[in-house]
Amino acid sequence: MAITAKCHKLLEADILQRSSQVVSVVGDRAYIFGGELRPREPRDNDVHAVSLDDTTASINTHPKASLCPSARVGSASATLNGKIYLFSGRGGVAMAPIEEQGAIWEYDPSTQTWCLIQPSRTKSAAVPAARSYHCMASDGKDTLYIHAGCPESGRLSDLWAFNVPGKEWTELAPASDPPRGGTSIAFVDGKLYRMNGFDGKTEHGGTLDIYTPETRSWDTHVYVPDGRDGPAPRSVSALLPLSTSGRYYLVTLFGERDPSSLGHQGAGKMLGDVWAFDIADKKWEQVDLQGGEVPVARGWFDADVAAANVVIVHGGLGESNNRLGDIWRLEFA
Repeated sequence: MAITAKCHKLLEADILQRSSQVVSVVGDRAYIFGGELRPREPRDNDVHAVSLDDTTASINTHPKASLCPSARVGSASATLNGKIYLFSGRGGVAMAPIEEQGAIWEYDPSTQTWCLIQPSRTKSAAVPAARSYHCMASDGKDTLYIHAGCPESGRLSDLWAFNVPGKEWTELAPASDPPRGGTSIAFVDGKLYRMNGFDGKTEHGGTLDIYTPETRSWDTHVYVPDGRDGPAPRSVSALLPLSTSGRYYLVTLFGERDPSSLGHQGAGKMLGDVWAFDIADKKWEQVDLQGGEVPVARGWFDADVAAANVVIVHGGLGESNNRLGDIWRLEFA
C-alpha cells in the first residue's frame, strides 16, 4: 500500500527565517532555537514557540532567561520526558565549536527556563568533544545519544550516550567510516539508526547503520540509493521514527546533495523528496506528498515528530540560497 503524507503549512514568518537551527516538539508546540539568517552569523538565542493547531497556529517568543545557551548554529537537540536537550554547536566571533566540557542544556517548556547539566566527574570520565552539525536522539526513557559532526577540524564518527538521571557520559562503539557531518540518527523500537552525511568530499547513501544498545554493536543494511529503490545520497536532511497502520517506519526527508563550491556561503542542490523505510520488511518507499501546496526542496533545516504519524518541518536553506521561515505539518498514512 502506498504511503502518503498530507501537507499543511501552519504559518510563515520573518522571525522564523533561519537555517542550521534545532526544532523540538513538546506537547502541542514546536520550539525553535538557534540558526542563522546570514552565513556564519547566529541569528539569536531566543526560544520561539509555535503552536501546532491547524487553524490558529501562532508564534510566542519566550522571554530570555538569565541563564540560557549562547547564540549558536549547527547544534543538535532531542526531547525526553517533556524537556528539550541541546548539545554544543558553533558560535562566537570565530564561529568555533562551543566548548562546554560535556555539559548539556536542558529547557523546560512548562517553566520556560534553561538549566545547564554538568556531567558527573571522575578522574577517568571522558566527555564528547565540542562540535557542530552533529545529530542527537533519545531512547524515550533516560538516555540521550550524540553522534558524529564537525569539531575544530575534520569530522567525527563517534557515538556517545548520556544518562540524564545519572548525569553520566559513556563512549560507545563508533559507527563505520568515513567520519561525517550532517548525518542523521533516530531511535525506534530499541535500536538506533544512522544514515546519510557529508565526509568533506561527497554525500553518503546506500547504507542504514543500526546500533543495538544491548550488544553495543553496529550492523549495516545496504540498499540501492538511486532515487527509485531507495533515497539518493544526501546530507543535512532528517531521519525520524514514525508508526502508522501498526508498523514502524523510518522517514528521511529533504537534504542537500552536490554542495556549493562556496561551501557554507552557498547552497548546493536541494532535495524535496520524502522516503519511508519499513523496518520489518526492510524496504524503502517514496512518500506521495499531497496537498494544495507542499514544502519546497531544502537542506540545513530541522524536523521533529509531533505524534505517531505526524512530522513538523521548519525552515532551512532553499536552493536559491534563501533562508526559509515556513513551518509545516506532514501527516502520514
